Amino acid sequence: MEQQIRFCTTDDGVRISYATVGQGPPLVRVLGWFTHLEFEGENPRWRRLYEGMASRFTYIRYDGRGMGLSDRDVTDFSVDAFVRDLEAVVDSLGFEKVALYGISQGGPTAITYSLRHPERVSHLIIYGSTARPPWSKDQHQTMLSLIRQGWGSDLPAHRQFFTGLFMPDGDMEAIQAFNEMQRVSATADNVVAMLTAEPVQPRVGTDLLSRVTVPTLVIHRRGDAIVPFELGREIAAGIPGARFLPLEGRNHAALADIDVPVMETMTNAIQEFIAEGQAAPEPPAAAPSGLVTILFTDMEGSTGLTQRLGDAAAQELLRTHNAIIRDALKAHGGSEIKHTGDGVMASFPVSSRALECAVAIQQAFADRNESETDTPIRVRIGLNAGEPVAEEADLFGTAVQLAARVCARAEPGQVLAANVVRELAAGKGFLFADLGEVVLRGFEDPVRLYEVRQG
Repeated sequence: MEQQIRFCTTDDGVRISYATVGQGPPLVRVLGWFTHLEFEGENPRWRRLYEGMASRFTYIRYDGRGMGLSDRDVTDFSVDAFVRDLEAVVDSLGFEKVALYGISQGGPTAITYSLRHPERVSHLIIYGSTARPPWSKDQHQTMLSLIRQGWGSDLPAHRQFFTGLFMPDGDMEAIQAFNEMQRVSATADNVVAMLTAEPVQPRVGTDLLSRVTVPTLVIHRRGDAIVPFELGREIAAGIPGARFLPLEGRNHAALADIDVPVMETMTNAIQEFIAEGQAAPEPPAAAPSGLVTILFTDMEGSTGLTQRLGDAAAQELLRTHNAIIRDALKAHGGSEIKHTGDGVMASFPVSSRALECAVAIQQAFADRNESETDTPIRVRIGLNAGEPVAEEADLFGTAVQLAARVCARAEPGQVLAANVVRELAAGKGFLFADLGEVVLRGFEDPVRLYEVRQG
């Protein structure tokens, strides 16, 4: 389950990184600190956390200003600044409405956004958060002192202080993952700046809670050492009609492999809460089995387009790209297996239909580019055939991997096919230009490739 990392820009010019993974209703995680999208994807313990959510939702996470892959050279950590980060992410996603999942320090940001943009929020979920300062003055000063002296280091006192608060029941793997997240997520200066700005003050006055009109679910653990249980109850009591879900446990940060029953209860509750009032989704179509032809597309220079055109224009271009490909799949009997961010993976029961579709896609883009010379869309297409492993609505295995490698070998505007596709479509009126045997990354034996043209 690979995340797709992109960037957007806030109204005050800060670049924010965000990642999308999974399928289903859109759920945006709003978290204040301790985020680094790339590290979360590489570390098994952090990755299991977001994969659990991504199995049920289109799960969107982002690094706020000063964090992770987002711009770090910033000074504004006010509530307005954090809300601008969230605004930029939601606007870039293209969904009419999203559910917000405000965790810990991200809770006030999610609540404030829902007050300012209720029309963009379908549901509001708040976990382990507070509307007023959770720490005493002495606790706050102790925390700042330890951060200044040893943020991201292996100092025993520093490590014990933070792990003792955030995950008193954590195992060694969880503690190591937590310590490494400290190192990579932000500088000590940025963390101190965050904790001395509005995030430690009453960022959402309790009087504002009564103005929230979005359906709300508040979740809090009884033994939370960072944010006392009573503060979660206050949020639930302050928001009209809010539901409250108390959970057992002391870990402020829910841990994969340790808090499994709690995580399952919480995820089920969120899924049921978001599903209320929505039409029941159709079950996903089973992935085709047996011999199929697999088609991959890849859009040229999507990152450069975003930088040149801006997020909104680039997103509109991607929607045009998606529409052209999906129209061709529908016309030629193809099944979209998944969207890869900059392209599509599809399957066909007949090789000749896959080839017809590939040629039609390239022709459609060529026709479109004649009138849109300032923003041409050019794609690579690669095809292979075989018997992949079908699991739920996805395909896996060597045949799929080879199709992806063939696509990567193609030039923009070109259709490349493995020899097996040529043989299956023999006599169907296609022209194949022999490009010879090519060694593709990850495959020991060379593969004979052909450029495809309509006869």
